[in-house]
Amino acid sequence: MCKLIVISAPSGAGKTTIVREIIKDEKLRLKFSVSATSRPPRDYEQNGKDYYFLSVNEFKQKIKNNEFIEWQEVYKNQYYGTLKSEIDRIFKNKFNVIFDVDVKGGINIKKQFPDITLSIFIQPPNIEELRKRLNNRGTEDENSLNKRIAKAEYEISLSNNFDKIVVNDILEDAVNEVHNLISGFI
Repeated sequence: MCKLIVISAPSGAGKTTIVREIIKDEKLRLKFSVSATSRPPRDYEQNGKDYYFLSVNEFKQKIKNNEFIEWQEVYKNQYYGTLKSEIDRIFKNKFNVIFDVDVKGGINIKKQFPDITLSIFIQPPNIEELRKRLNNRGTEDENSLNKRIAKAEYEISLSNNFDKIVVNDILEDAVNEVHNLISGFI
């Protein structure tokens, strides 16, 4: 039976980097679940690879049509979600699904599929380090950065809803720990 692997974290904690490393191990038979979002793409992002980029109206229509497993309005008019069709596509090819999703989305997936889901929370070593990582991205203005930090503090308070918590202080150690958790679960 195919399994679901949920990786969630505050923005800037390293979840996407960890997922990109883990997915390289072909023995785990993992396929990345491409999320949908209503936010505009960043310069380096591609539609269908990094996200399915939808307009706010398209996203809301898919909500009405019950096309999402989970979705959240993360910021005002900035929606993120997992399309049912994405999971069907991956399961049909007999792969396990790995999610790189926001914290509430991760909790929702685990609630819907408790027996086949491993949920892992990637925690930054501390808020100061998280602020530094977000600042180094160069994608945030001061207002946006402060919003992300406030949201991160809230998300960290939800970490006990996950099966495992991995502190990403040293990236290589965090990748190895997550790999071992997934390997044992599968």
